[in-house]
Amino acid sequence: MAGTIAGEPGGDGGPGPVRRVVARRRGPVGFGERCLALALCAACVVLLSVAAWLRPSPEGHGTHEQLGLPPCAWAEAFGKPCATCGMTTAFACAAHGDLVGSARVQPFGFLLSLLVAATAWGAGHVAATGSRLGESAVRLLTPRVAIGLVGLLLAAWAYKMVTWQG
Repeated sequence: MAGTIAGEPGGDGGPGPVRRVVARRRGPVGFGERCLALALCAACVVLLSVAAWLRPSPEGHGTHEQLGLPPCAWAEAFGKPCATCGMTTAFACAAHGDLVGSARVQPFGFLLSLLVAATAWGAGHVAATGSRLGESAVRLLTPRVAIGLVGLLLAAWAYKMVTWQG
């Protein structure tokens, strides 16, 4: 049978039927998605605003104590940093425009601060315009990406262990 795909009943190994792919333009996201994007944007802006309000600790950790939180129990118990030690300081450095200092203090915190800033812009764009940018961003959240992020967190923890001056 001419025009069928090899392996199909009656297939002769020739080219299969030609199928046209029609790109469909979809309209903007709905009101609910825009509200969700606005909430995400607001959460990111609040997080970055709090970081900007904080004064980065010169020790490279402990900035969170300005929020009334206790010192890191892990660091106090073991004399070594926990996996997230320096994250708040890294966010505060980044919010103050000290990107090099942020990366030096806690590389994964630096990466997260950039992701939060990008998410604020992207979510704000979706909320304001109805763009489908968020759908593309969500498709990036795969198990492989999650495993990669955990690997980066562990690498940053190892870096923090080496540079720790508790």
